[in-house]
Amino acid sequence: MAPKLPDSVEELRASGNLSFRNGQFAEAATLYSRALRMLQAQGSSDPEKESVLYSNRAACHLKDGNCIDCIKDCTSALALVPFGMKPLLRRASAYEALEKYTLAYMDYLTVLQIDDSVTSALEGSSRGGISSRPSWNPLCDPACLSRMTRALMDSFGPEWRQKLPSVPLVPVSAQKRWECSPSGYRKETAKSKSKEATATKSRVPSAGDVERARVLKEEGNELVKKGNHKQAIEKYNESLWFSNLESATYSNRALCHLVLKQYKEAVKDCTEALRLDGKNVKAFYRRAQAYKALKDYKASFADINNLLQIEPRNGPAQKLRQEVNRSLN
Repeated sequence: MAPKLPDSVEELRASGNLSFRNGQFAEAATLYSRALRMLQAQGSSDPEKESVLYSNRAACHLKDGNCIDCIKDCTSALALVPFGMKPLLRRASAYEALEKYTLAYMDYLTVLQIDDSVTSALEGSSRGGISSRPSWNPLCDPACLSRMTRALMDSFGPEWRQKLPSVPLVPVSAQKRWECSPSGYRKETAKSKSKEATATKSRVPSAGDVERARVLKEEGNELVKKGNHKQAIEKYNESLWFSNLESATYSNRALCHLVLKQYKEAVKDCTEALRLDGKNVKAFYRRAQAYKALKDYKASFADINNLLQIEPRNGPAQKLRQEVNRSLN
């Protein structure tokens, strides 16, 4: 008896996923196309499901080197569900392959607003229904970032950053959608983050990387002065890609997290800043503020005391110690 042919959207999608895992990308694309036609013929409004199918088909096109159709499908997926992580990353990879560096760069920066430590396209998540084999992603490759930077500089000159279009502001709702994604997907991401962190810490930046990191940090500082804390975080993220040896970059990014009430992220950045410079007064102070907001008063009090051992006459720290002491009592 011949095997039963898929006769529902879910079965077609599952069959497409299986074909993709087996490296049969053209066949997978055909199955996703059938699923899309069936879903659209049903007339039911399910933008999430339709967006995933477009994104999955885009992955097939990308694997086959069909960057034009990959971009089209990713754009269709994003029209249905704006700021989707996978279609943004896949479209950016396709733009990169076509040497459309400006468009690739903008998509990557948009992704960083959703998760500032994404390390791969993670085509193998349960959410997208595609295999768990991680794909190379220039977002995390410092050498590739340098090439993109050089290409943009060659096109637009030293002031290339000022000539780029504005990065779309990702709404909080889209960020929360990513934070609430299935645990399996988050687990894959956590593994990749850990690997990337290890690789980044072991990399010795070149003199050029250090200079680019300094310039990006200064751009972030200017954005902070203007109150643009989300955009400043993007600049600090870029700076840390090129060199993660500057304590002040972490403590400056921690300030942005504090303003945005992202207290756990502020704690992490201050801890990294203090690992690099154990006398970073701002890192002690900002971590104490973050701990206070998280109601970890003992940790906050300890950080203030450490700060006051370095700067006994630090007025803001003395005031914060009084506030925390009241909470402890």
